[in-house]
Amino acid sequence: MAATGGGSLVAISDLHVVHPDNRTVVEALRPGHEDDWLIVAGDVGEFVADIEWALRLLSNRFAKVVWAPGNHELWTPRDDPVQLRGEARYRHLVELCRGLGVVTPEDPYPVWDPDGDPVLVAPLFLLYDYTFRPPGTYTKEQALARAHETGVVCTDEILLHPDPYPTRDAWCHARVRETAQRLTTERAGLPTVLINHWPLVREPTRILRFPEFAQWCGTERTADWHVRFEARVAVYGHLHIPRTTWYDGVRFEEVSVGYPREWRRRATPPGQLRTILRSPAHQPV
Repeated sequence: MAATGGGSLVAISDLHVVHPDNRTVVEALRPGHEDDWLIVAGDVGEFVADIEWALRLLSNRFAKVVWAPGNHELWTPRDDPVQLRGEARYRHLVELCRGLGVVTPEDPYPVWDPDGDPVLVAPLFLLYDYTFRPPGTYTKEQALARAHETGVVCTDEILLHPDPYPTRDAWCHARVRETAQRLTTERAGLPTVLINHWPLVREPTRILRFPEFAQWCGTERTADWHVRFEARVAVYGHLHIPRTTWYDGVRFEEVSVGYPREWRRRATPPGQLRTILRSPAHQPV
């Protein structure tokens, strides 16, 4: 599966379509070119019906949609008719996406190649393992205790079930092992665009207002992946702090929309697709 047209690879995340204003933002999303590919880096919504609505709309507009799940997709809200948990919920969403033609972390990685310079576009599902700990804590137990003391506790602790794994960090470790092996064997020397809802490195979390939240934001086991797997760009969301940063010469793009209370404070209107890679035909003059 490869792109050979004149479009761009663009990205967005954290659409949170349960909020009516965010739903309006999604309804307004359009490609700039008929060959554009869209990366959706997680947190489309919590309810399966909402996730399906958004991905169906976007898959009908863009040449290809590539999805990586966030924590909100993995929640099991009490009032969602789909009460699947953990791995079963994730696999249900994968099959939903496949029915829409949306690429998931379980599918062959597509190659974006509009100009003879192929790049492997790799959606990942890696979770977190509580290793991005707040200062002065050295174990998961200490980090969680600090979070409870300060009242900064992620809703994942209530709604994101790791079944059949004993813990979320055990699920994370299994995903990291499996994904690293797959990237190693399937990359075939190609550079990559690595897409994960949670940042692959810890550095982006250091500007969080509440450092206790960082433990739900990734794993130290992927700290070298942007170098190891020759990433041209690493795409993530989750933090709701859209920006561009560079680590070891690799560009990292945080592409989230976030909640209405957050994006209303920004000068930039919500729903601006971030350009990850351009075809030569779309390079600015």
